[in-house]
Amino acid sequence: MNVYDQSPYDIKMEWGIKGAREAAKRNEIIIIVDVLSFSSTVTTAVENGAVIYPFPPNQHEKAKKYATELGAELVVGRAEAIKTGKPSLSPISFTANNKGESFVLCSLNGAAYVDVSKKVPSLFAGSLLNAKAVAEAAMFMKNKLNAPISVIACGERWGNAAHDENELRPGIEDYLGAGAIISFLKGSLSPEAFVCKQAFEASKHNLPSLIKNCGSGKELIERGFEEDVHFCMQYNKSSTVPILSKNQFICFKSLPPDVSRSPHALWKESILKVSQCKD
Repeated sequence: MNVYDQSPYDIKMEWGIKGAREAAKRNEIIIIVDVLSFSSTVTTAVENGAVIYPFPPNQHEKAKKYATELGAELVVGRAEAIKTGKPSLSPISFTANNKGESFVLCSLNGAAYVDVSKKVPSLFAGSLLNAKAVAEAAMFMKNKLNAPISVIACGERWGNAAHDENELRPGIEDYLGAGAIISFLKGSLSPEAFVCKQAFEASKHNLPSLIKNCGSGKELIERGFEEDVHFCMQYNKSSTVPILSKNQFICFKSLPPDVSRSPHALWKESILKVSQCKD
C-alpha cells in the first residue's frame, strides 16, 4: 500500500508535477488547475471555439515544428502579443475571432502537467472560471468509469531554485481554484481534498483581494497584466469544460444520464467537435 495515494477516497488533491504523474500512474480522472493562467486561458480559448494543443515548455523549436505539422499557430508570449495582437497565454487575448483556429500552447506549468498525465481516462482543465462546470463533467465521467478524481494544483516554480532544491512554489490561487472545484464534487474526500475545500469555503468571499495580492497575482500585475488577474479571478463565469482528446483540448458535453453504453463509448460520444462548443 502506498500511504501517499490518498486511498480509498473518491476525491483527491495533489500538488505539482509529481502529484500529476502519480495520479496518472493510478489511471485516475485528472483536473489540472493553473488559474494564472494556463487553465483559464484554455477555458477561454475553447469557449471561443479555438482548438488548443498543449506542448511542454522550453522546447521552442520542437513546438514550432509541431505547430507547422498541425497547421496550427504557435502561441506567442504576452509581451510579443501586445505588439502583434496575436493570442498568448493571456486569456483575454482569445476572442470569437479565433473560432475554428488551432493553436499550440506552451506553458511552464499547465502544459507540462498535461504532458505527464495525458494518457489518463479523462483529463480536464479547471479554474475558478469554470469550477462548477468542470466538477460536473468530472463527476459524469467518474460515474461512468468508476474512477477516482484527482484535482491537481499546479503552483509555480522558483526561478532561482538550486539544482538540489524542490522548484515547486505552492500558489494559493491554484489551491483556491482546486478547492472551488472540490466543493462541487460528490464522494468521499481525502484529508488533503477536505482541507483544500475548507480553505476555499473560508476564503471565497475574499477571492479578488487574495488573488490580486498573492505572489502570483502581484507578479503579473507588476509585469503590466493586471487585467489578466482580474479576468482569472472571476468565479463560475464560464460553463465551458475543456477536455483533452487526441492531444487537443476541445469542449466537453455529457450525454443524457439514462443513456446505456459502455464507459469507452460514453467517453468518445461525450466529446463534441470544437465547432459545436459555442453555439
